[in-house]
Amino acid sequence: MSNHRTTEILDRPLSQELLARDLCRLAYVAEDGTPRAIPIAFAWNGTEVVMCTSKNAPKLASLRRNPAVAITIDTEVHPPKILLVRGTVELDEVDGIPEEYLEMNGSYEMTAEQRVEWEAEVRSLYDGMVRIVMTPTWAKLIDFETTLPSAVEELVRQRAERDAS
Repeated sequence: MSNHRTTEILDRPLSQELLARDLCRLAYVAEDGTPRAIPIAFAWNGTEVVMCTSKNAPKLASLRRNPAVAITIDTEVHPPKILLVRGTVELDEVDGIPEEYLEMNGSYEMTAEQRVEWEAEVRSLYDGMVRIVMTPTWAKLIDFETTLPSAVEELVRQRAERDAS
């Protein structure tokens, strides 16, 4: 998929709505060669998906070895709205707490007092973090109204061909 096509899909209003959510599922290949899919908070900066993790997270060794990843962001209603994104990640170890981490966790329901306590706890726990920065190389938006999974699109096309004969 071309970079222009990926950008066009990610710029759609529904994609932007999904990219404003705070949780995605990150898929990667673990060190033992088996697949992993984990929920992780994220922030979209307009061109990259940024996730943050502790410096001792087991997934980091896997991501260093194989930076190819995929994420899924979806809704919990029927029909679901689904954004699938593939890309590669770069790991950026930083001192302190990345602003994205504070931003991506800012949508949880907390009182102002709880937010202050949460941030103090985070700052006392982590002396630094690793930013997992994903550059999208492919994207598909499925809304079950104007777009469908590719296998279903093929079945619809085949049915139309049968009906036309």
